[in-house]
Amino acid sequence: MNELAKINETIFENIKHIDNDGNEYWYARELQQILGYKEWRYFSAVIEKAQIACSQSNNNINSHFGVNTKIVSAGKATKPIIDYRLSRYACYLIVQNANPKYEAVSLGQTYFAVQTRKMELTEEEYGRLTEDEKRLYRRRQTRDGNKILYKIAKEKDVQKVYLNGENVTTKIRSKEVSKIVSQVSSIKEVRFKMVDLQRRLAEGKDVIMEGRDIGTYVFPNANVKIYLDATAEERAKRRYLQNQEAKIEMEYDEILQNIKMRDKNDMEKEIGALKKAPDAVYIDSSNLSITQVKDKIIEIIKEKK
Repeated sequence: MNELAKINETIFENIKHIDNDGNEYWYARELQQILGYKEWRYFSAVIEKAQIACSQSNNNINSHFGVNTKIVSAGKATKPIIDYRLSRYACYLIVQNANPKYEAVSLGQTYFAVQTRKMELTEEEYGRLTEDEKRLYRRRQTRDGNKILYKIAKEKDVQKVYLNGENVTTKIRSKEVSKIVSQVSSIKEVRFKMVDLQRRLAEGKDVIMEGRDIGTYVFPNANVKIYLDATAEERAKRRYLQNQEAKIEMEYDEILQNIKMRDKNDMEKEIGALKKAPDAVYIDSSNLSITQVKDKIIEIIKEKK
């Protein structure tokens, strides 16, 4: 075993835990530090992508990403934080989705790819593999992971917005637009026109539509109403990461301030104010992945049928 392989195995073995049943697992926040991520908000975005890949591979997310809430000190007080108990497979998906500029990420990709493949083979089968065959397995695992990422990226880019033939998908997310969204949507004539268009789009068919007044004003008689919520801080983090992907320069604090201001303005609107419909099902997505939210929504829809 060469020096790189020794370092590779050591750093990930050192943070490995074993429960009373002999099952191996890793904590996400410990893995975060090893991989070089300084802030949890960035690493949690990587975890979310890994969970999507897990689901698309027809694996149960909860079996590989166990939610583990911890209480930590915050000055004189304490506060709860979210952590995850990760399987080997979950760690493998995380390092495949992590930023390759961090040196430990490439080490993790090699380590967890081999270990994940070892779990799928019997000891006898694995022992018969040559070093070249092991390298081929790693390449295949990496290739398959990249295919999943490509599919996710492609699906995320399906929705485009055009204005008079011009693609304005990125422009409508800019800071200049974000600052005046509430003011424009508060103009009665704009609100009436939009509601008319939305109702005509849904006429005579089943639709899923989202918006701040969909269940209370646009479609008050909808069969299923869901009030999907998250803390302002979590929504700001998500928008910040979206902006980074779209190469939109906007500081997290500025995004958070805009979100809080928009919430206040929308809650105080004369027409179509932001509020939960009495018969809407409430979902707090602050600590949920996209897949977990999707599964909850599907479950609610099925129950309402």
